Amino acid sequence: MTDSPLALPPEYRPTLKTIAAATGLAVATVSRALKDAPDIGEETKRRVRETAERLGYRPNRAGVRLRTGKTNVIALVLSAEADVMNHTSQLLYSIARTLKGTAYHLVVMPFFPDEDPMTPIRYIVETGSADGIILNQTRPDDPRVRYMQDRGFPFATHGRTDMGLDHPYFDFDNEAYARQAVRILHRRGRRRLMVIAPPRAHSYARHMLAGFADESAHLGLAFEVAETVTSDSAGHDIETAVEARFRAPNPPDGLVLGSTTATMASVHGAERAGATLARDFDAVGKEAIPFLHRFRSDLIVLREDVGRAGHFLAKAIIAAIERRAPGAAQFLDAPDPNEGL
Repeated sequence: MTDSPLALPPEYRPTLKTIAAATGLAVATVSRALKDAPDIGEETKRRVRETAERLGYRPNRAGVRLRTGKTNVIALVLSAEADVMNHTSQLLYSIARTLKGTAYHLVVMPFFPDEDPMTPIRYIVETGSADGIILNQTRPDDPRVRYMQDRGFPFATHGRTDMGLDHPYFDFDNEAYARQAVRILHRRGRRRLMVIAPPRAHSYARHMLAGFADESAHLGLAFEVAETVTSDSAGHDIETAVEARFRAPNPPDGLVLGSTTATMASVHGAERAGATLARDFDAVGKEAIPFLHRFRSDLIVLREDVGRAGHFLAKAIIAAIERRAPGAAQFLDAPDPNEGL
């Protein structure tokens, strides 16, 4: 027996009409609910999605593409340098969860440091293998964004650009993060700060460095930027660089760190040089999933809500694909001002 309102033979492929019959709704309403249309109520959407899942409904992609030219696929293009353990996993989960029950499916396309980041973008656009793209690690003048904008291809970015183009994005305010980290370290009596920032070409690196340098100068603190490693560097390389710096004269007593991996590796490196966290130095890290306090309880941790980012970007890209105005197309998130105090 099945727990659905309709007894369906196992070989029967459920359709929109099946869901409509099971819910008592019109086929058009079911279709719009599965597309997350804004004029359909949330309770109706929930009922339709639960019924679709219970009946095992899957849109016929070949038929959809023949009728509409759409694939019902959203591509998430990610750099393989991203913080997979913490940041990227949460982003993936949140986007996938938001798309669950809609007509859209998620595919992930990684690209590697030795590859042209334009390659996966050109492939998707030229082959029509997805209806829209979500990408991360934006640059101030990002050729991927310009390419898609020029071709009218739907996209949303995790990060801002500085190109004078109006496009959907969600970004974490890394300038505010760096300023807050510097103020916390200053309040704890730290006077020589060092930041391990993201790669300089990325937009969020520039935001973080600007906030770090400006706030440090404002508070009269000595500050430096790690030159040989970034927050995307391998953990071993960060450990080695930080150990060397802590063995040199006038080591920093406060660290501002751009990723979870960089935070753990930096603390290890300083400890290998004989320094003790919370006595000889303090460190501020950010994370998407609660983890760092389990690594070292004395760390200062600010949260980046990547789950919110994924949810927002999934909604924004669907709106872009369907050529309708979203509730909001752009959002700049910020750390909780009370964290780390």
